[in-house]
Amino acid sequence: MIKAKKKAMISQPMAGKTDEEIVAAREKAMGDLEAMGYEVVNTYFTDEWYSEYSMRGRGVVQVPLAFLAKSLESASLCHAVYFCPGWEMTRGCKIEHDAAVAYGLEVIYGD
Repeated sequence: MIKAKKKAMISQPMAGKTDEEIVAAREKAMGDLEAMGYEVVNTYFTDEWYSEYSMRGRGVVQVPLAFLAKSLESASLCHAVYFCPGWEMTRGCKIEHDAAVAYGLEVIYGD
């Protein structure tokens, strides 16, 4: 019997960050998680479905809240959440943290 890998997602500040900064932080977090034996669940939603234009076309009024909702849905697939530095300064990451703690996910803090 093959044992399934544990899964983890990444919670990171994105507002005010360049794409390069976001990707660099994700790559570090992914490396840390993979070294710990986790499979990383993608929470960097970049396809056309998540473009602001597409969301507005679907009637989304609060785009950041739509991203948070998708991220919380992704957390349901995970055993752990990795919090990148600065998480405690952002609304979405703080909500993800509260949810992770409330639902018993392992909480990992990046450096």
